[in-house]
Amino acid sequence: MTFHVERIDHVVLRVRDLAAMVKFYEQALGFKEERRIERLGLVQMRAGASMLDLVHAERGTGRNMDHLCFRVEPFDRDAIVKMLAPFGISVGETVERYGAEGNGPSVYFDDPEGNQIELKGPAK
Repeated sequence: MTFHVERIDHVVLRVRDLAAMVKFYEQALGFKEERRIERLGLVQMRAGASMLDLVHAERGTGRNMDHLCFRVEPFDRDAIVKMLAPFGISVGETVERYGAEGNGPSVYFDDPEGNQIELKGPAK
């Protein structure tokens, strides 16, 4: 079996001022707050079928983007592992995670330049 990427499911941005960024995305771009998890410093915002996660983090020396998530169909872990193996990429464990469509299976891995990528299947 094989799989294909359908679209970007969500993007996660690390932000210094969570309240200001929520206000900006709501008022300037029309996003709607969908879910808030205080203990994680996380606000999940929706625009159409896509989701933007804003997570509070002090600015470090690294990047501001935490990871990029692609929605795949169907979600087939074996096919994903097989497709990435020739590039020397190992895939993390399959875990149910929340995304633009709700909870569904996903895996994480790093691309060849160290960017964290998530492949997410359909919501259950």
